[in-house]
Amino acid sequence: MLAWTIYLSFGGALLIAFLTQGRPQLARVLALLTAVGGLAIAACAFFTQTGMTPIADAAWIPAMGIRFMLTADGISRVLVLLTGFASVAGVLFSWNIDRRVHEFFAFYLALIGGVYGVFLSGDLFLFFVFYEIAIVPKYFLIAIWGSTRREYGAMKLALYSFIGSAMVLVGLLAAYAVSGGHTLNLAALQQYPFPVSFQMWAFPLVFLGFAILAGMWPLHTWAPTGHVAAPTAASMLLAGVVMKLGAYGCLRVAMTLFPHGLDPWGWSFLGIGSWRMVFALLAVIGIVYGAAVALIQNDFKFVIGYSSVSHMGLVLLGLMTLSQIGLDGAVLQMFSHGILAGLLFATVGRIVYERTHTRDLNALSRMHLSRTLPFAAWLFVVVGMASMGLPGFSGFIAELQVLIGAWTAFPVFTVIAGVGIVVGVAYTWRAMQTAFFSDAPAGNSAPVSSTAAEHAFQPITWAEKAGVVLLLGASLAVGLAPRLLLDQITPAVLALPHTLLTGGRP
Repeated sequence: MLAWTIYLSFGGALLIAFLTQGRPQLARVLALLTAVGGLAIAACAFFTQTGMTPIADAAWIPAMGIRFMLTADGISRVLVLLTGFASVAGVLFSWNIDRRVHEFFAFYLALIGGVYGVFLSGDLFLFFVFYEIAIVPKYFLIAIWGSTRREYGAMKLALYSFIGSAMVLVGLLAAYAVSGGHTLNLAALQQYPFPVSFQMWAFPLVFLGFAILAGMWPLHTWAPTGHVAAPTAASMLLAGVVMKLGAYGCLRVAMTLFPHGLDPWGWSFLGIGSWRMVFALLAVIGIVYGAAVALIQNDFKFVIGYSSVSHMGLVLLGLMTLSQIGLDGAVLQMFSHGILAGLLFATVGRIVYERTHTRDLNALSRMHLSRTLPFAAWLFVVVGMASMGLPGFSGFIAELQVLIGAWTAFPVFTVIAGVGIVVGVAYTWRAMQTAFFSDAPAGNSAPVSSTAAEHAFQPITWAEKAGVVLLLGASLAVGLAPRLLLDQITPAVLALPHTLLTGGRP
């Protein structure tokens, strides 16, 4: 069933590309129907399937042992469901696109198809193919429909992505050769006893290659630049699902293929004695650095861009705990951040920017948006509080699990990460106060505070309201009933290699 998320997305992309030229409304409707179909399939599989489920298996390149193999476990199903939510919301928040509409949605659905493919691939070559397919549409979506140095942002994102992909490819080819060159089946390679000396260099190579796309400090700089340059839907996808491709690759490929790469080196430098400690430290630096830089930004979208770097640091920190609760939290944080970051980018990039034509916080402070654009004001308050970890929303339980797991593994790092979370409260509060509730006097270009000004901006559209309800409802549902996701995530985490969950201990 889940294979149809891929087929439907690519089929919809082809249909829109070739049959809707000069018919923009048809392109929008087809894109929405395709995205809704993918979400429906993802939801149906999520609520009806458990455990590791084979989806498709056919010979592809028999001479090399490469197969078209699709499988899904609880982690995959959660992230496929996230992709379904993000894809529908992205179409809704792109309803106003009026330039080369059919091309926009064709690239958009091709990107979605690639993301679905990554999360469902059971063969590493197929995984890599889908991973690369997802990179190409990202470039065109930003370079053609973006703003604020869009060519620079698109090229930087593409270069970082391809550098990371090259590192991953070298590691996968090495694993293929060392294992005898018979298969790239992920499950089969997990059972192969790779030499510890090989894993010690293959693990950091592959992990770092994927972590670039996950926004790990100090290789994160493509993320804020790309987010700011991208159109709203592309920003939502970058933060919502594309960065999750990197984190998923770190867990699904690097950590499960080369678990002994996380073993102690046998020596230490400044208290760092393993790749596990190295990447945990980089994750913590990313949490604090991303929050600190977001605190001083005046571009509203840069605030959200750097907040994504900070929140993805929590995902990477959770992965490095090598414990059930930490890994549960990391996957749950992937879902939560995908929903909430998408909503934040939609609020700033679509609802606010498309009406005010500015992202400068100083300019927004003179527009009194709490009165002239109250929908955006209350939405940012709710989503901002949710991203800070307000109980009742998905971010609370996700961050709590990561921090509990991290406290057991890295107490000092956890305290530092806590400082980053506190700074996160500060930058969210600052942005909220400045953009929506400032008492600054109105400028000449800002709407005056009067009854007529209440209608100075375009009214909120049905598509925007629908997108908000969809994403906010998903975060609230998971926050109130986290078992909805954890009942899928926990068995998949417990099925990971024993040496991974025990940190290399027997």
